[in-house]
Amino acid sequence: MSEFKLKSGMKLYYEDSGSGQPVIMMHGWTSSHEIYSEPAALLKDKARCIIYDHRGHGGSKDANKENVTMETLASDLHEIIEGLALSDVTLVGWSMGSGVAMNYIRLYGCSALKQVVLCDMTPKQLNDSEWKLGLYQGKYTAQEMQKDAGKKFLPLYQEFAVGAIPRLRKIPGFLLRMILKKRLVNCDESVLRSLSASMKAQDNRDVIEKITVPLTYFYAVPGSLFSPELAEWYQTHANVPFKAVAFPESTHMFISEHPEQFAKELGKLL
Repeated sequence: MSEFKLKSGMKLYYEDSGSGQPVIMMHGWTSSHEIYSEPAALLKDKARCIIYDHRGHGGSKDANKENVTMETLASDLHEIIEGLALSDVTLVGWSMGSGVAMNYIRLYGCSALKQVVLCDMTPKQLNDSEWKLGLYQGKYTAQEMQKDAGKKFLPLYQEFAVGAIPRLRKIPGFLLRMILKKRLVNCDESVLRSLSASMKAQDNRDVIEKITVPLTYFYAVPGSLFSPELAEWYQTHANVPFKAVAFPESTHMFISEHPEQFAKELGKLL
């Protein structure tokens, strides 16, 4: 087990394996570094793979002594890049991890990066009359967010989990709740709530136009949480070399569903 000590004194769990050009892979909300364990093992001969747990998640569950926002996670990433003296980084973010990447670019630019790989994530979660590429394939609005504010956490998480993995609907409710409770044991609820609110309040569409290194978008087809049409939006708004890679027969969880394909496609970019 390795720990990266932040300037605040709090510690983040991370793994650093392989050799070659550095690749940082960031997980999503309620997930952990483990979603990248197999791809990192497959890429160890091609790259130096750094995977870590965000605050309030997995091995970093106890890094929760302050209000945690997306900007907080971007600052953590900045500390990791500087602390490990990394340059020419291939920055990979899946789901919330993409949001971290966008916030990092907004705050710190692309000088330490070689390229950016965003995975199945929208730059703006809340949908409105002009934006239909947000959460739940265009159905989640500011009004829905207000309704969710008064709900208990487990039902909210269950809605998210079923949205990400539609086949979970086939599991009886009581059994699904048991499964989800077991998963949440590895997370800090206060951090999850704070990050969820932070993500939903953001609009990072302008960040995409400010990226100065090659951009790739990995996405699921037919998808679940987000529309595959986001690939076209990214292509239209990127001012750098752009590539879109579809993962057929996939949900939002395409990395764990197709780890070998993910590693193969990422390897092509290195």
